[in-house]
Amino acid sequence: MCGIIGFTGYTEAKKVLIDGLTALEYRGYDSAGIAFYEGGSINTIKTTGKVAALTDKIAALNTSAEDTGSTCGIGHTRWATHGGVTDTNAHPHTAGKVTLIHNGIIENYRELEIRLKEEGRIPISQTDTEIAALLLDSLYEGDALKAIKQAVELIEGAYAFCILFADQPEVIYSLRNSSPLVACHAKEGSIIASDMVALIDYSKDYFVVPEMHVVILKKDKIILTDLDGNLVCPRILHVNWDMTAAKKGGYPHFMLKEIHEQPDSLRNTILPRIQNKLPDFTADAIPDSLFDGITRIVITACGTAMHAGLIGRVMLEKLLRLPVTVEVASEFRYQDPIIDKNTLVITISQSGETADTLAALKLSRERGASTLSIVNVKGSSIARESDYVLYTHAGPEIAVASTKAYTAQLACLYLLAFRFAYATGKLEKEACMEEMQQLLNVIPALEETLSQDKIIEEISRQLKEKEDLFFIGRGLDYALSCEGSIKLKEISYIHSEAYAAGELKHGTLSLVTEGVPVVALATQQKVYAKMISNIREVKARDAFVILITISGQKAEPSIYDYHIVLPEIKDEYAPFLAAVILQLLAYYTSLHRGLNVDQPRNLAKSVTVE
Repeated sequence: MCGIIGFTGYTEAKKVLIDGLTALEYRGYDSAGIAFYEGGSINTIKTTGKVAALTDKIAALNTSAEDTGSTCGIGHTRWATHGGVTDTNAHPHTAGKVTLIHNGIIENYRELEIRLKEEGRIPISQTDTEIAALLLDSLYEGDALKAIKQAVELIEGAYAFCILFADQPEVIYSLRNSSPLVACHAKEGSIIASDMVALIDYSKDYFVVPEMHVVILKKDKIILTDLDGNLVCPRILHVNWDMTAAKKGGYPHFMLKEIHEQPDSLRNTILPRIQNKLPDFTADAIPDSLFDGITRIVITACGTAMHAGLIGRVMLEKLLRLPVTVEVASEFRYQDPIIDKNTLVITISQSGETADTLAALKLSRERGASTLSIVNVKGSSIARESDYVLYTHAGPEIAVASTKAYTAQLACLYLLAFRFAYATGKLEKEACMEEMQQLLNVIPALEETLSQDKIIEEISRQLKEKEDLFFIGRGLDYALSCEGSIKLKEISYIHSEAYAAGELKHGTLSLVTEGVPVVALATQQKVYAKMISNIREVKARDAFVILITISGQKAEPSIYDYHIVLPEIKDEYAPFLAAVILQLLAYYTSLHRGLNVDQPRNLAKSVTVE
């Protein structure tokens, strides 16, 4: 997830760009850069670090953000996906007459790179973005719309581009496919950005750029066309946010915003790791040889990350037929764990700074185990200490309650299971490709699931006065119940526990009394009948039952008070969808209880002490 800003108008461009990047910095802060017309050419300034570092670099180059030399430019703040955090990999990227910035993933950039190299066009960075610039320059013969259309026909993936052509001063071209772009025209000029937060100082009237349309920004107007050049009238929208709300993308809380960002975070996590429809970790520098001789896998993490490990264990064991254990990191280092050179230790941490997880990682390395970490923050301590790193690319997560990082962690674990099984001959090529397609199917299903937020809000009103709540499930549903429980308790302060449904008769059932809420997850077909029997047990004791199933699974209305039906999907992938329902349930329950959703009491985003 990256921040994009473009401006052409009647005032100093560099100041508009820097201000916009500062507002967009939550979208990425690995590096930042701007490109602008000045003195008859396009100048580019970029650097690693935050926008403040870019401002310092501009000052050091005696290029003031207050001068009047340039009135057109583009800017970018990066959350790295392809290539490390370096000045060279920072945006904007220039190739010949083309300078552009990019948010998204170009899936087929390697194929395009091979083609371009054959033409003698050699990239200097490690990014997919530069490949887009090289491609566009190879197609450009003075007609920007024609070149853009030809490029779109060749590029696969999700993207938002802002483009400068050296021979078209004061004009910016933009288009998008999936990745967001919004634009407005104000008295200062024409502005485009990846989020309204960068526009709101200039206008509260804007339009969302339609997918696969070209926006042409000029000083005095904005032209919107389809790819054939036909003029399109944009639908103008109006916002009444203040700046605080705008930084949340219009959402009342970061948590809700981050819940809704999960389709994008999954795209960013999965798409760069697909090559010929198979999982590929070449760009992550994770070789297949990592899996040679591995006889056991240990997953260690804390809190939500550990719960992701519980789900991942099921997929890893199923496909690899190797023993996989999941250990709480704070306990792992004190148990004198049995690990050796044939053990692969996978550590999971959103921040990459979790103290207990870092200690578990160091102990594993001391004992000769191979280590692989799944983290969200580049350059973090856990990333630096690991033999190998798999970045989630979920983008900055601000709310204390983890949402999009959790599902991105799941995606990484599934990708590891597929690649490990394929590389070791335990999963045939066609079967691996099918699993990858099933994983990709999660994204549109997740978008459909998010549309159920109104019914979740209604259910949560029934919970706001409750002080106890139970989650029950079997198999993957039990593992997900653990996450649902911690999510609810950490932000709503309701006492919540997760139980394996088959264990109800072994003590738990004594806690189920009239009106006690029970969230029953029943998404796994092979244990569905057993699960329904367990639900009957709690309903017979007058529990308030919230049932969650997959489309096509039948349930008698007498056994539930509310029934949430998820889009049809293969059982193994249901946790992605059900997780969203449980996140929304926690969010709205906290909201109705009048609590601080984003910053719950006694909790911090990153636990950096034991």
